[in-house]
Amino acid sequence: MAAGLKAQTTTFSRDILGRYICNTLDEALRSANQTASRPDGSPQNDARPFDIIIIGGGSFGSVLAQHLFYQDKTHSHRILVLEAGPFALPEHVQNLALLGLDPPGPTTIAELRASGQDRIPRNEVWGLPWHSDHKFPGLAYNLGGRSLFWGGWSPQLLDSEMPLDRWPANVVYDLNRRYFREASEQLGANVTNDFIFGPLHEALRQQLFEGIAAGRVTEAIPLGQLPLHLDLAEPIAMAAGAGVAAGQARGSVGLVATSQDIWKLEAPLAVQTRTAPGLFPFNKFSAMPLLMKAVRAAESESGGDDVKKRLMVVPNCHVKRLVTARMPGGLNVIGIETDQGHVPVQPAAPVIIALGTIESARLALLSLQGEPNSHLVGRNLMAHLRSNLTIRIPREALATLDPNVKALQASALFVKGRHRHADGTTGHFHLQITASGLGALGTDSEADLFKKVPDIDGFAAFQAATANHVVITIRGIGEMESLNPNNFVRLDAELDEFGVPRAFVSLAPTVKDFALWEAMDKAAEEVANIFSGVRPYEVLAKSREGLGTTHHEAGALWMGDRGPGNSVTKPDGAFYELSNAYVAGPAVFPTIGSPNPMLAGVALGRRLADRLVPRPTPFQPSDGFTALFDGFTTENWRMSTIQDQPGKDDPGRFIVVDGSLESAPGSDIGLYWCTTPTPQDFTLQLEWRRWQDGDNSGVFLRFPDPEKQGYNNTAYVAVNFGFEVQIDETGAPDGADIHKTGAIYRADGRNDNELLTLKPARPVGEWNEYEIRVQGQTYTVFLNGEQVCLFNNPYPDRGLPSTPSVPTFIGLQTHTGRVDFRNIRIKRI
Repeated sequence: MAAGLKAQTTTFSRDILGRYICNTLDEALRSANQTASRPDGSPQNDARPFDIIIIGGGSFGSVLAQHLFYQDKTHSHRILVLEAGPFALPEHVQNLALLGLDPPGPTTIAELRASGQDRIPRNEVWGLPWHSDHKFPGLAYNLGGRSLFWGGWSPQLLDSEMPLDRWPANVVYDLNRRYFREASEQLGANVTNDFIFGPLHEALRQQLFEGIAAGRVTEAIPLGQLPLHLDLAEPIAMAAGAGVAAGQARGSVGLVATSQDIWKLEAPLAVQTRTAPGLFPFNKFSAMPLLMKAVRAAESESGGDDVKKRLMVVPNCHVKRLVTARMPGGLNVIGIETDQGHVPVQPAAPVIIALGTIESARLALLSLQGEPNSHLVGRNLMAHLRSNLTIRIPREALATLDPNVKALQASALFVKGRHRHADGTTGHFHLQITASGLGALGTDSEADLFKKVPDIDGFAAFQAATANHVVITIRGIGEMESLNPNNFVRLDAELDEFGVPRAFVSLAPTVKDFALWEAMDKAAEEVANIFSGVRPYEVLAKSREGLGTTHHEAGALWMGDRGPGNSVTKPDGAFYELSNAYVAGPAVFPTIGSPNPMLAGVALGRRLADRLVPRPTPFQPSDGFTALFDGFTTENWRMSTIQDQPGKDDPGRFIVVDGSLESAPGSDIGLYWCTTPTPQDFTLQLEWRRWQDGDNSGVFLRFPDPEKQGYNNTAYVAVNFGFEVQIDETGAPDGADIHKTGAIYRADGRNDNELLTLKPARPVGEWNEYEIRVQGQTYTVFLNGEQVCLFNNPYPDRGLPSTPSVPTFIGLQTHTGRVDFRNIRIKRI
């Protein structure tokens, strides 16, 4: 965080979270400028450009940034996120108080202009940037995007929803083998619900199970044919082990629900209420807590130095277009034009478009005009068909419900369906079932129900629940056909407020889409009949929603493995026509299936991150050497401590940067020591570099455990009991050879028994090699292959060889400036 810009105070609040999470674009660009200075005035010739730039800090951009950051254990990649909106909320709106920040209703730009709302956000953060014949709620312009408002339903795509004539086979394999599971665990959607349970839920689930098993939902996929994607929550698993789970109890018609199939009706909701011991669950998932944690980790690991920060987030930065140039490898993104100015892109740096599907397509259209196969961009647009049926039934309709249950309760269930068309092809849909009842709503219960009901846009319907009735909403979600020529995103003639063409969106259902919609609505009515039993149900609301209302746009930059004439992007999300640009999110889906795109979008984002930043390979030396630092693991390293030294109580620190350990001095000298004892005699090899001529550090040898000598500053244990091989080209403070690089320095000022043949180190910014041989009491130092010091230890109580009872260690010094160390390894002599 830059020292000059503090949290700002408004009339009502202080912007602490925004300042602690975000940077300005000027701060980000300054951190990459080698000719600039740090806030303390020191040079930053160690600055470098960003390695990965993500356009969009919403649902998928935030998840992608977080995974890239944590995947980059060597801290070798600088990641920049550009988000058009501000920081607004720290987590999902349903995890907060009942604020009333629901997504707004669908509209058009024309309607917004007519009411004077086209230049102001709706419900604080929502805006609509494109034209269409359909109404859309638009986008949430804020960090975390629409993940702060989504319903949380996270069913997994079936294999039949990812046909191999459309989806690359290796993508489907990777999703099923690994990434669906990882994504569901990240969302908190990998276990059956342990926050929605109780008699109402169990009664509805049992009645639904019996109805489906009896064939009363014509096009429901038989439960036995569905995979069980959810693990059993711990209480359920324990009950199942005891043979008393609801799934093993007999229902009203004597049908036994097997322990596997009944759980397939559990709603796959991204709500985490249990986690590892000692950790807090995140409740309903949004991308914002992930991004916040990663950003603060980057701040902490950098010591507050923006130059070393490996993840920076810039809000309120609207990207207008990508600047491209023809390079030997093809068309390359060389810059990003924003409303705040130009952001340079180094030639090989990946630029990842992670906006909403429609805005991602618009940016691609603006950037690829006139390029081969650019006519494919924006095609294959898909959304979901959606219907709502809200009913009210008397509690007596639920055969297994205990009549004594009176408390307000909620339920969430899931039914998967498949419709076979006349030509033998199939379309998929599912029913999201939410219910509430058995208690009247009051102020507290309303707020509690708000947190439980998955879809907040349907929350108002449940206010009709009473102690004697249950309100049930059955929401159908169906897939649209892919490659419909009438569904597309194109550029509009009108320019937006930033001077670039808006998008125009066309959506038109096919005959098959309408047939699937009919089948889905019929299935919803059949489920309603299952719940109502022999009694008629009361219809509170019944509607088909507009095609633009689902927030589930997908496919306009779809992936494929059959070349640039058949899809816009490759199986890893890379553009065929842009050598360093990628897409993250549902825009790359070849087909949409019926699930909310969050799970698959997160899974594909994680897959992309793993390809851009593979897991690091630990440094493994040869020739009998053992690594003391593998490039990222620091569990065997410890920083010295200082106590009872007011004003000189900071030993500094070492940070992992680019696979190396870099010193960051404090107010007194510090020691970063390796807790692995050295052999009795050894050869130590390492590489080091400095960033300024005056940088000062050193390598300490053969000192005992610093924490067992009773020192206020434990670094002085190494000074007084070991020896330091100097790193100091100036020989401060007096320029004497004993203070210069390669010499073995002794704090008592002696220089006897030491033969120096010093050589200059390589220039600032270049790596140097040290080889230090310690055998008996003879110390030999080689700098870049040349001997610079031969020392015979004359001290009887210093530099003692390591023994099992009194081990000795090596360590690195914090003193002045920044010095990096890497490839640290040791070998017994």
